[in-house]
Amino acid sequence: MHSQTWTTLREMQRSKRYTNLFRQDEFHSGVISIITQPQVAIGQRAFLLCSDKGNILWDCITYIDDATVQHIKDLGGISAIVISHPHYYSTCLHWAAAFGCKVFLAAEDKQWVMRSGDSVELWEGKNLEFFGGEFVAVKVGGHFPGSSVLHWKTERKLFVADSITVVPSGVYHVDRPPNTASFTFMWSYPNMIPLPPDEVYGIWKSVADLDFEDTHGAFWTRDTRGKSRKRLLQSAQIFIKFMGYPDHPIHKEATIPQSN
Repeated sequence: MHSQTWTTLREMQRSKRYTNLFRQDEFHSGVISIITQPQVAIGQRAFLLCSDKGNILWDCITYIDDATVQHIKDLGGISAIVISHPHYYSTCLHWAAAFGCKVFLAAEDKQWVMRSGDSVELWEGKNLEFFGGEFVAVKVGGHFPGSSVLHWKTERKLFVADSITVVPSGVYHVDRPPNTASFTFMWSYPNMIPLPPDEVYGIWKSVADLDFEDTHGAFWTRDTRGKSRKRLLQSAQIFIKFMGYPDHPIHKEATIPQSN
């Protein structure tokens, strides 16, 4: 195991060691993961979401270079950057400057904004719409007070991060034993500290009315395909039950099928 080391974006660019890979989702050409190689920090991905109305960057990675900027411009650029929570602020102002767009951060988490500028928009309220509601950022709380998810309404997709986390058992569909979760809900992942039951319940209530079939998590391959809304509720119920709360109100919740 290696201890932490520190660097700067300039040092990374000068080293010529790093590159950003663009990986198109195998089932949807408009969902593109951006991942830095070799791995930097925890190896999270950002999403370039390409629609007819404009492109959204969901979450942010640290590394950016001329090749990355040009490739994204060839794909239509970025209309807005939306970040789920402070752990992924990274170099968001560099990205915003490169594409001449705004970066939207939850106002509840403003104490964690270490570098501000004209491109930063601290958004208030529960929901924030883009392109007439094609995309909607929804605050769910939990991991941070302003932690958010992004709903791509017409594509029935939910992009999550750390308040709702896709776990490996959520990826497969075959021979799932009872009480197998697809998602987890943690306050601290390195320390394995779970969110309290009422926080998890609040997360579910925040997304209960959204219509989504798939979810896409912060790491490559961490995607759930099909019935993800139902699986999210089931995971929350499993999580709370095994914390020792079999009578919690969440166990009375049920999913009502959403219209297409």
